[in-house]
Amino acid sequence: MRKIIALSILLSAVAVPAHASLKVFACEPEWAALSSEIGGKLVNVYAATTGGQNPHQIQARPSLIAKARAADVAVCTGAELEIAWMPQVAKQAANPKIQPGADGYFEATSVVHLLEAPAALDRAQGDLHAYGNPHIQTDPRNMLIVAKALADKFSELDAANAAAYAAGYADFETRWTAAIKKWDAQAAPLRGAPIAVQHRSWIYMINWLGLKEIIALEPKPGIPPTSGYLAQVLETLKKQPVKMIVRAAYEDPRSSEFVSPRVGAPAVMLPFTIGGTDDAKDLFSLYDDTIALMLKANGQ
Repeated sequence: MRKIIALSILLSAVAVPAHASLKVFACEPEWAALSSEIGGKLVNVYAATTGGQNPHQIQARPSLIAKARAADVAVCTGAELEIAWMPQVAKQAANPKIQPGADGYFEATSVVHLLEAPAALDRAQGDLHAYGNPHIQTDPRNMLIVAKALADKFSELDAANAAAYAAGYADFETRWTAAIKKWDAQAAPLRGAPIAVQHRSWIYMINWLGLKEIIALEPKPGIPPTSGYLAQVLETLKKQPVKMIVRAAYEDPRSSEFVSPRVGAPAVMLPFTIGGTDDAKDLFSLYDDTIALMLKANGQ
């Protein structure tokens, strides 16, 4: 009997990998959700920000530093999106695994072609990103590219579970590809629709859905509009009407709500990431809700 028990214990020890899970520090909710899709029960995921927060402007709180100190991998957007806080978090956490350049530091933008890279850096032109627009999550096709690279990264860090991460990606790819096909069909009425944006963070979504950006309500990225500039916006939109004025959930609504009734176009708050609206509960419903809100504004 004792031999049977001893053998059972030995087999159990062999069946369970020494490192059964990865601790993931995800800078934004979309990467937390994607990590869970790929890793399932093998990953312990912490989201450093919420859908109601501006990912550019986060405080390096002690709670974030503590989570970063214990992490095996940091999954961030990169392209300087988190430059105001993540370097400080990583420095104070003093965790060699997740320092920039380390094996456990992953930037989603490193595997996606970035749009709107400035020809020259000039801070007089506003809050420019040197490497291009980092808001790649507004196009679901980018998520599939990042998912493959993330599965490879998890497999690299946790080789004992490489097959499980590959299977997680394969399952996600099947479901995600079907979802993109559905979203493309649903969003067909939006193709060619002219829109205004509050901040220029939507270029990937605009390309995906075939929208036409007429004007931004900020004179320069990250610079609040003056009354004089908003007057120019109104003149532009009277000549070139738009179907809607789009802003992210975390953005101050005052400028879009000022312009909206004066040009007869609805101001639409899109989730931008998971948790940005009540209905954007996970990766799939993030895009479900985005398209539903835009179709409603477009009169569908």
